[in-house]
Amino acid sequence: MTATATATATRAISWFEIPALDFDRAVRFYEAALDQPMHREVFGGVPMAVFARDEEATGGAIVCNPRDMRPSVTGDGVAVYLNAEPTLQATLDRIKPAGGKIDGSIVELPNEIGFIAFFIDTEGNRIGLHARHLR
Repeated sequence: MTATATATATRAISWFEIPALDFDRAVRFYEAALDQPMHREVFGGVPMAVFARDEEATGGAIVCNPRDMRPSVTGDGVAVYLNAEPTLQATLDRIKPAGGKIDGSIVELPNEIGFIAFFIDTEGNRIGLHARHLR
């Protein structure tokens, strides 16, 4: 990688996709758990529900493409952390009612980076949450 390419990079992640087998169930779960509506679209015949975000922020979506992507039920793959602002606890409190499960304990990060926790979504994916504040 050249110095020029490094200097123009603005973020490490530009997009993420969370696989779903039951698309409607997964979208309902994330809308309820994150308390945010999602925008549903079809790209190249593949249903996607895009997470709400500011224009310059990293984007991501729930994707229903079982031929190419399946949920990781082992939880030992790539870790994606979703924004749980304004507080981690408020988001965690919505996980179970939405149909998910909390996975492990809340971890306080050093240097005032905030707090993280994990959950298992309705499709079996293990997803992280991050917020600056616990409560």
